[in-house]
Amino acid sequence: MNFGLSEEQQMIIDTTRVFVENELFPHEAEVERTGVLRHDLMKEISKKAVDAGLYAANMPEDVGGAGLDTLTWLLYEKELGKANYALHWNCVARPSNILLACTTEQREKYLFPCIRAEKHDCQAMTEPGSGSDLRSMKAFARADGGDYVLNGTKHFISHADVADFAIVWVATGEEDTPRGKKKLITAFLVDKGTPGFTVREGYRNVSHRGYNNMILEFDDCRLPVSQILGEVHKGFEVAGKWLGATRLQVASTCLGRAERALGHAISYAAERKQFGQQIGKFQGVSFKLADMAMELKAAELLTREAAWKYDQGSVTEADMSMAKLKATEVLAMIADEAIQIHGGMGLMDELPLERIWRDARVERIWEGTSEIQRHIISRELLRPHGA
Repeated sequence: MNFGLSEEQQMIIDTTRVFVENELFPHEAEVERTGVLRHDLMKEISKKAVDAGLYAANMPEDVGGAGLDTLTWLLYEKELGKANYALHWNCVARPSNILLACTTEQREKYLFPCIRAEKHDCQAMTEPGSGSDLRSMKAFARADGGDYVLNGTKHFISHADVADFAIVWVATGEEDTPRGKKKLITAFLVDKGTPGFTVREGYRNVSHRGYNNMILEFDDCRLPVSQILGEVHKGFEVAGKWLGATRLQVASTCLGRAERALGHAISYAAERKQFGQQIGKFQGVSFKLADMAMELKAAELLTREAAWKYDQGSVTEADMSMAKLKATEVLAMIADEAIQIHGGMGLMDELPLERIWRDARVERIWEGTSEIQRHIISRELLRPHGA
């Protein structure tokens, strides 16, 4: 593994950083204050992102994306992650890689418009009664002639308010296993406006203002088989093939916010004086900074190694879980310590620290809780021993 960055990687980092500072940071106060990302603002920034070559950078070149390798993509994600989540996710969108599973006809209707910033997608897995245990989902689609009829509810569906269609996972049958019945899952592409498909306002959230979660309801929602993504009963297989790196994406955006918080803490510790000297000279502060920098570097190295191994085809589930777990927990620690160093001022909204602190909380929950990540890691350790 080469720990240095290529000229191209440094250029992408620099370009993304300038875009974030010039096009996203200036709008953070409005989104944080109102809790709303205006549609016209989203469209305006999206056009600038397209023109800058930053939109859909996660997609391969042969479908119109930037074709970045995993490590370079995550370096880009880290820079985007420094900004308010609604601004960087909705305005500099990264269409879900699972759309690469689309058929030729589906690509024309869904994949390519998402890459051109003409459409947005969202993922719908979680239900009120099934979070980490997706096999317990109750949403079901039954075959009816040449169609499938969907019924059920999904919740905590991020950015479904701005999405034009949802990628929805529902049960379509059952199979017998040594551990009993197991649900078979199928993924469907469901357009907004389809009869029987309703998008309702979700829950008020302490994290990521302007980036909304919604409730999706399906009431005898009829879909032709052409709306199946992948194969019938193979929803988890298609998700496993295309969605594996999302944990690394979460890790990288967390690294960006942690780096921003640390930067504020270092500047404040060097400038703020108490008892006749800069507070950074007191061990109570200087040791915090040292620990914050060390933990951030450890999280970044774990994430970069996993990205490198992903491109080599040798990454394991534990590699990605370690990166996600470490980065999310390090972000929480750094955000908290940065506020502690600033004292009362750290909790005021003149600085981004209170936002970073709030936003950090959800990262240890979505895309697999910290407990799930630890389960994956320990399972991989014990499996060779038959445990």
